Amino acid sequence: MGWTITILVGALLLLLLIPGAIFLWIYIRDEKQKEHSVLRNFPVLGKVRYILEKIGPEMRQYLFHNDNESKPFSRIEYEQTMKSAKYKSRLIGFGSEREFERAGYYIANSLFPAQREELKVDNKQKVKTKVYKIDEDNLLRRKEHREEVEASPYLLHEDDVQIIGEHTCEKPFYVKGNVGQSAMSYGSLGDRAITALSKGLKLAGGTWMNTGEGGLSPHHLKGGADIICQIGPGLFGVRTKEGEFSWEEFKKKSEIKELKAFELKLAQGAKTRGGHVDGRKVTEEIAEIRQVKAGESIDSPNRFKQFSSREGMLDFIEKLRSIGGKPVGVKLVVGNVKELEELIAYIAKSGRSPDFFTIDGGEGGTGASYSELADAAGLPIYTALPIVDDLLRKYGVRDKVKVFASGKLLTPDKIAVALAMGADFVNIARGMMFSVGCIRAQVCHTNNCPVGVATTAPKLQKALIVEEKSFRVCNYILSLREGLYNLAAAAGITSPVHFSKEHIVFKDEKGNIEKQEKRAKISS
Repeated sequence: MGWTITILVGALLLLLLIPGAIFLWIYIRDEKQKEHSVLRNFPVLGKVRYILEKIGPEMRQYLFHNDNESKPFSRIEYEQTMKSAKYKSRLIGFGSEREFERAGYYIANSLFPAQREELKVDNKQKVKTKVYKIDEDNLLRRKEHREEVEASPYLLHEDDVQIIGEHTCEKPFYVKGNVGQSAMSYGSLGDRAITALSKGLKLAGGTWMNTGEGGLSPHHLKGGADIICQIGPGLFGVRTKEGEFSWEEFKKKSEIKELKAFELKLAQGAKTRGGHVDGRKVTEEIAEIRQVKAGESIDSPNRFKQFSSREGMLDFIEKLRSIGGKPVGVKLVVGNVKELEELIAYIAKSGRSPDFFTIDGGEGGTGASYSELADAAGLPIYTALPIVDDLLRKYGVRDKVKVFASGKLLTPDKIAVALAMGADFVNIARGMMFSVGCIRAQVCHTNNCPVGVATTAPKLQKALIVEEKSFRVCNYILSLREGLYNLAAAAGITSPVHFSKEHIVFKDEKGNIEKQEKRAKISS
């Protein structure tokens, strides 16, 4: 009995002494340091302040922000994407959580919508995918299982298949869907995320993945998906070790059957400059692919050294197209409208053009950028798209140039508005990241992604199971395409390819409405 009391008293003393010792150590250390003023005056309370500041983003995300508040994506946008990917469902109950008092775009629904049997859609070949089903969901217990299902692909009807480079290329790109993966490099994302995306997109069919300026990697090819290979000013993947453009490497890439088109990146919405990859992400494999040094941060140039004018750019595009035999487009951010109009006027005058424009909005995402560029350079996508479409039509070259749009377009309604504003296709990056497990930790630039998506660290990547996430990617694409057909039917048209400005309406904060056609005229 005496020993028991002694042990209990000893344990109690330890419980009191250990926190006291830690408290004293923090107090002495922080009082003497010279870096943080608050810690010199209030060592312990100051430490609590820094802890609360550190966990603030997570606290706001999960506890304090309402469903529509978080930036750059609200909780409800994130949940909509996750449910589409995991359960292939977009059903809700009770009512919408959209803030209808705010200004925004709406689909102009028809009094006489299209019936399901009237829709021009190709659902002949079903897709075998896997979805989760909830068995039990309450406060203390959540149980679900995964099962294989046959899903409708919602591909475009053969009459509506989109063709890129139909009259300019030896090998045009035939596309049976409006939605694909935006540019995300291997290096910004890890090999498991890239592989899951490749496999999921291939399973869904009728879509594509863009390599990002990091160039084509073996992981992009593992699933067999159609690929648009981006070439940035750093020329990664098509350069010599000295940094010069390699026509030999370009020719090799163009002979890969999965590679369907090339895209010259002039700018990206969140970074209208050369890209950045932290040295901690640059593994030996990535260094070999990009022809750079492992472990060193990569900063690509602001623009291409191969051309510095619209004439030079089109010369370069024509040479790429003649050697590669495949479509070549340009990714740009709309800012200087005068320069853009001069380019399009020259396209009309010269008869030479890229096969497509990828218009990235200033609200687009990035693995790493400077805040001043992400916040201030480049117009948002819903402002930029009508400008591009109107200028292409003004100069009579809209039929020569397909238009991709990107910039937070991760749900069917946002995609439909973009299509109505003039896009032929929509690229999605962060929605795809959500589908492979991204939890919006916002540490993409640090190589410390906690779920193994935006990291090349093997220890962190083990969290991402390629097989499981590939089905989520597939489900997300199928769900988006089904949602587009739902909205098309509501607008009284038979396919998403028929969306135009007459099918959307803008409501301001006072309840006044304007047709998009009128807004375009006002802005021009």
